[in-house]
Amino acid sequence: MEIKDLIPRRGTDTLRIGDSDELVVMENFGSLPKGELRLNNQGLIVICTEGMAQFDYDGQQIKLHKSDLFLYMAHSVVTNFMSSPDFNCRQIWFTRSELWNISMYGEVSLADLAYLKQYPMVHLTSDDVKLLDDYFQLLCRRMRDQSPLLYPDIVRSLVSTMMLEMLCMMRRDMKQQTMSKDQEGSNPGFHKRLLADRFIQLVEQSDGRIRKVDDFARQLNVTPKYLSTILKETINRRPSMMIEHFTMGAIERRLRFTDMTMQEIANDLQFPNASFFGKYFKEHSGMTPLEYRKKFQKLG
Repeated sequence: MEIKDLIPRRGTDTLRIGDSDELVVMENFGSLPKGELRLNNQGLIVICTEGMAQFDYDGQQIKLHKSDLFLYMAHSVVTNFMSSPDFNCRQIWFTRSELWNISMYGEVSLADLAYLKQYPMVHLTSDDVKLLDDYFQLLCRRMRDQSPLLYPDIVRSLVSTMMLEMLCMMRRDMKQQTMSKDQEGSNPGFHKRLLADRFIQLVEQSDGRIRKVDDFARQLNVTPKYLSTILKETINRRPSMMIEHFTMGAIERRLRFTDMTMQEIANDLQFPNASFFGKYFKEHSGMTPLEYRKKFQKLG
């Protein structure tokens, strides 16, 4: 069955900065097309406000009820979606580039991403619901009024603060999950998660300079095949995907926030040459490094 790309709808009930899909806010659910759905280049935050929904998320069954917060990560596939007639939710769609704009990349580690992939949903307390409702209502009001000179910056600041609050809520849940499941190392999956966590730490520390799964497996004293199996079991991700994610983040950070030349970035990240570096970036982003830099210079 063909996997359909899921993109934010357009209409009077959607809010954007200009005409871009980089950051989209929706107050109501609307509908979903049938079949297998995938977010290609965006992440999606969903807060259930009424009813319930059920679906498979990369093979993991998710049941979403009122006051549940769900994070749909890029490249993940949703199938078998069903919902109650009264189901409704609020949504915030964002691209990786927009995460840079709202200063979230420095706050979200690969360890967070790995955990959120395995546990993408958290039930909000009544205080959580009230807090996020206040943020969401203010965000919608500001996005409807595009007259202020610094309108995009105001909106991004609100989204950044709201997402940091959500991250705190999910980290709180992460701590509770870890304490209950891994106390004294008694859980059968404890040592597998330790290996996955150590791999993630090594990828972060490499800052995009190591891009071969074999090199990380050697540091962990395991075979590449075993490392791939453990990551698939614990976070449902291939090692190469995690490495690519952080490598692209390292490149984008240098393109956006430094004056380094393409050759200097290629040297810093240990690519064979600037041409190879350019091909790698275009293969994973759809644009050349120079096009990417010019795009965000215009936005800035």
